Amino acid sequence: MLAVWIGTQADEAFPDAWHSDAASPLDSSSAASALIRSKVYQAPRLWYVRVNVVEAQDLIPSEKARFPDAYVKAQIGNQVMRTKPVQSRNFNPLWNEDLFFVAAEPFEDHLVLTVEDRVAPGKDEVIGRVIIPLNMVEKRADDRVIHSRWFNLEKPVLVDVDQLKKEKFSSKLHLRVCLDGGYHVLDESTHYSSDLRPTAKQLWKPPIGVLELGILNAVGLHPMKTRDGKGTSDTYCVAKYGHKWIRTRTIVDNLFPKYNEQYTWEVFDPATVLTVGIFDNSQLSGEKGKDVKIGKVRIRISTLQTGRIYTHSYPLLVLHPTGVKKMGELHLALRFSCTSFANMLYTYSRPLLPKMHYVRPFTVVQLDMLRHQAVNIVATRLGRSEPPLRKEVVEYMSDVDSHLWSMRRSKANFFRMMSVFAGIFSAGKWIGDICTWRNPITTVLVHLLYLMLVSFPELILPTVFLYMFLIGIWNFRFRPRYPPHMNTKISQAEAVHPDELDEEFDTFPTSRNPDLVRMRYDRLRSVAGRIQTVVGDVATQGERVHSLLSWRDPRATAIFVTFCLVAAVVLYVTPFQVIAALAGVYAMRHPRFRYRLPSVPVNFFRRLPARTDSML
Repeated sequence: MLAVWIGTQADEAFPDAWHSDAASPLDSSSAASALIRSKVYQAPRLWYVRVNVVEAQDLIPSEKARFPDAYVKAQIGNQVMRTKPVQSRNFNPLWNEDLFFVAAEPFEDHLVLTVEDRVAPGKDEVIGRVIIPLNMVEKRADDRVIHSRWFNLEKPVLVDVDQLKKEKFSSKLHLRVCLDGGYHVLDESTHYSSDLRPTAKQLWKPPIGVLELGILNAVGLHPMKTRDGKGTSDTYCVAKYGHKWIRTRTIVDNLFPKYNEQYTWEVFDPATVLTVGIFDNSQLSGEKGKDVKIGKVRIRISTLQTGRIYTHSYPLLVLHPTGVKKMGELHLALRFSCTSFANMLYTYSRPLLPKMHYVRPFTVVQLDMLRHQAVNIVATRLGRSEPPLRKEVVEYMSDVDSHLWSMRRSKANFFRMMSVFAGIFSAGKWIGDICTWRNPITTVLVHLLYLMLVSFPELILPTVFLYMFLIGIWNFRFRPRYPPHMNTKISQAEAVHPDELDEEFDTFPTSRNPDLVRMRYDRLRSVAGRIQTVVGDVATQGERVHSLLSWRDPRATAIFVTFCLVAAVVLYVTPFQVIAALAGVYAMRHPRFRYRLPSVPVNFFRRLPARTDSML
């Protein structure tokens, strides 16, 4: 029997079409066939829901003789937020608090607000509630004022197990509720964002290009399961960019799978990241475990040259409790085609996030909470598709655990910071060598250059920019030929201690035994103690600067004020070029004219008082 299908992946029949190199599923039923086919998913359109709880009016507590200790509990699905309890001297408490939620179209859950009275510690009584369908909530794309509304509170009275009788009364709740479309709902780590557009479609800019991805094959994959006495894997790839997720078909029982599937995305911002992951399908032949991650690749669009086709094999590196492992290689083909070069250049001058993120910004705590809720909503919606994109896949692709504490990540970030300042440190060392006359010829040339710049200060900025231009042209020869991949050295994953890895893979809250947790807590205290010392030293130097004019040390402040008066007179009567030239020559003087002891200004500064003597 021969079946022939002719078409492209844009056809609706493509997910159901069988390829010649696709292995047949172990279970030939239609349910098993549905679990291995390819699929294009559209992530739900996410909105931020802003609920401004203003006040309540005429609350009727269960005890008429006391004023209520009232607060408002708001809920959308499994998201619950509360205002602060207000102890007012009347029955009209005022909160004026903003509560934020994430909702996805089509809106399935209603906004439920409950006014509760804290009768005693741990005991709350419901005064009334109001249910607002999100379809009825006003949408906005800017910072315009939303008109407030009064809602009647309904008090549910339990009649029997199956029925609630609702008794209306005169209490009211004053609210401002809106769907904020001017924000981009962050459902992934900001470092790996694949989309930065606001929710409201009327604010979208035209695309600047098209990204084409060819998922070719994987080689050398580690076996993730055992079947018929030998190791094997049933793998599929997932790619995520913007609202569009794709899943390739599952290649069954193959450690060298060939996918040969191509997908395209519209690109709206080059400062975005394409993420491609590969997973083992654990839903076949009666297996109902979690799909196991094999590895992933991140590719930043701005690192791709326009119009060039990149065909490269990327190592699949995964961190396990036993250390970092290379799980194989993934062969991809990439091309970024620019449709409007002028628009692409213009995006580099625009803010990274939509306007509302800067006009009415969220706090860091709010962003983390909303991001967690957004990932849960996306995972729930994609998990309903056929075949489902499981929750562990969505969480791994979205890097939901990137904010959790890890000793390895802390070390990696510290060494990244040191590498950033390495140029400043090397420049300081070079200046130190100049001042100590380690190379007399270089020192003399620097003296001449310095005196020339002091004599002609209008040459300083042109010289700096020309120097940076020459450095950029020189580094063009060493530009990367391929997009960078996961780097184990930068990640500090090559020589990480096993206990640090065990701590990184621990659950939150911890599930380890108390003795191990106590040891890790002591280690964390020692690390935090060193950080505390460094922060204290920085604060001490800043307080010494403040004490120059605070008269905390009257003699030191008098000396400094007198010096400032003399310096003002001298600088007024002396040309600036002369002062700058003398200062530079003095700083670069020969070691024969130097002393090993600290200079007078340093000695004076170190004697200034700080607030350390006032600390407990």
